[in-house]
Amino acid sequence: MTASALYQGTVAHRRLRPFVHAFRYRVYSLLVDLDELPTLDRNLRLFAYNRAGLFSFHDRDHGPRDGSPLRPWVERQLRQAGLDFTPGPIALLCFPRLLGHVFNPLSVYFCRDGEGALRAILYEVKNTFGQQHGYLLPVAPGEEADGWVRQSQDKHFYVSPFLPMECRYRFRIHAPDERMAILIRQTALENGAQAETLVATLTGQRRPLDDATLGRMALSVPLLTLKVVAAIHWQALRLWWKGARFHRRPDPPATEVTY
Repeated sequence: MTASALYQGTVAHRRLRPFVHAFRYRVYSLLVDLDELPTLDRNLRLFAYNRAGLFSFHDRDHGPRDGSPLRPWVERQLRQAGLDFTPGPIALLCFPRLLGHVFNPLSVYFCRDGEGALRAILYEVKNTFGQQHGYLLPVAPGEEADGWVRQSQDKHFYVSPFLPMECRYRFRIHAPDERMAILIRQTALENGAQAETLVATLTGQRRPLDDATLGRMALSVPLLTLKVVAAIHWQALRLWWKGARFHRRPDPPATEVTY
């Protein structure tokens, strides 16, 4: 049995200010242990690593985006962040390429030590302008004891023209096992206090990463990655129609990852 898996579930957003705007879509996510990618490429007919396939995973879609292996890049980020542990398994949760197409608004690296304890989470965020930025946050010892990890981070990266930059993220994460859940609450300063402006969730139930399940996923949610991009632009049009305030895009952060 591999550590890698598929997660079938939903993504949902609910904007709370200055008006309510909500949507929900069926999706499936790929969880890959970075060390298992060559094995998955050999053993699965419908999944390919760094080559064309019905489903595929390409190193160039993540990390430095230059096609180099991802594990050394993640380990370098951990060292630069001053996290003093020897990395064990590193698993990445993301959307797979489908027929060569992919867009990942959020990819999440779960970084464990040699004993299997979750020690850090790297959130890799992309926008539709071709930019990317990461937030690397440590996990305190024992924090995962109840199954949930809670973290927070100031916003440094422009995501949507209809969301301000002066915000803070609060993450509540159930690391993938038989299920996974990512809850992100965005707050902004309003009348001297932090007010919740957006709630986003990604949830899923574990499914085996095999050819039969990949085939079912392709039929149950066809053209997944094109659907993601189309949904982003459709929801942006709806927000514009409702009168959402437009925020200009600033320069991206000077560093590729915020620690």
